[in-house]
Amino acid sequence: MGVIYLASLLAGIVCMLLLDHRFRLFFWHDAKAATVVTAVGLAFFLAWDIAGIGLGIFLRGESAIATGILFAPELPLEEPVFLLFLILCTMVLFTGAREVLARAADRKGTGGASAAARSSHGKPARERENA
Repeated sequence: MGVIYLASLLAGIVCMLLLDHRFRLFFWHDAKAATVVTAVGLAFFLAWDIAGIGLGIFLRGESAIATGILFAPELPLEEPVFLLFLILCTMVLFTGAREVLARAADRKGTGGASAAARSSHGKPARERENA
């Protein structure tokens, strides 16, 4: 049984969590909100997958790097792990881009609305870390 794909996904999740921890972007910014967003996103994408499988749109391909463990027909173990990685990656990129744009606006002196929107604390990440 291959575990290369699953191990790669888990390594990607660990890397995203390390980035999140370093810059306090998602889970380390607001754990409760991040947990809700992740759970709702995972439920939505799993429902999407199940609907696609039911309609015959999504099919599982055989692969030597996959575990071969199935939760349901055409729904391998790796799928929810991939969806979790996708959600985490998207949210870290989104919150990171928001932080970068807010800092750029601060440097230009046009912080206004974007600076207030960058965090619930109204402070850049570095100021929050030092507080």
